[in-house]
Amino acid sequence: MKILKFKYIALSAILATSSIHADEFWGLESWVSSLKTPNFEEITDVKERKQAFFNYLLPAISKQNTKIIQLRHNIITGDINQLKLAQIYKYYRVEEGNIEALLMRVDVVPASLILAQGAYESNWGRSRFAKFYHNFFGLWCFKKGCGVVPLQRNKKATHEVAKFSSLEKSIEYYIRSINRNSAYITLRKIRKNKRDQKQPITGIALAEGLENYAEIGYEYVETVQSIINYNKLSKYDLINKP
Repeated sequence: MKILKFKYIALSAILATSSIHADEFWGLESWVSSLKTPNFEEITDVKERKQAFFNYLLPAISKQNTKIIQLRHNIITGDINQLKLAQIYKYYRVEEGNIEALLMRVDVVPASLILAQGAYESNWGRSRFAKFYHNFFGLWCFKKGCGVVPLQRNKKATHEVAKFSSLEKSIEYYIRSINRNSAYITLRKIRKNKRDQKQPITGIALAEGLENYAEIGYEYVETVQSIINYNKLSKYDLINKP
């Protein structure tokens, strides 16, 4: 009872002292979980803030890519039962039996790309959607009640900002979107070509396939690549190198 009481007190404190609106409440446990998200605004030194941001995201990125590498290996070697394989085809929206198309989707997303997009989309973890809803990637959803309605959303718009119960869930959803959304077919073709040519799969290269991620088009590609280069993020692509 004491633990539960503390959680309610913590929730009340958040609502009273933050910009979060009461109508955005979506579950006590998820709110309390958000207390674990670092308050990047409190880190005044820019270099320290950036490194803290990278350190926070990297373990979850590595975890998701490790799972994908193992799954990809199991598919290639046939070390997977047919029921599980059928579920994988469905998950990645690929016609059963088309292994080549499946492998084009079951693949890693370079850490440098995830870090750069996360930094840009969440303002280095300082956006309220990152802090309170674990959405570091500006991810939208389109089913009523699936997320949080943006305060300045156009009256005719129907999208909501997706909400997640943890950082891990956010990154898992982001990678799934990159790997199966038709908007990123160019990215996946670039990645496949790198594999076929036995070349490194890098964030700089795959960023070329992100033109449809934002309304600003190719300017978004250049921005993401600039963040990768300026912050020397390519070194993190060595993590989970398959």
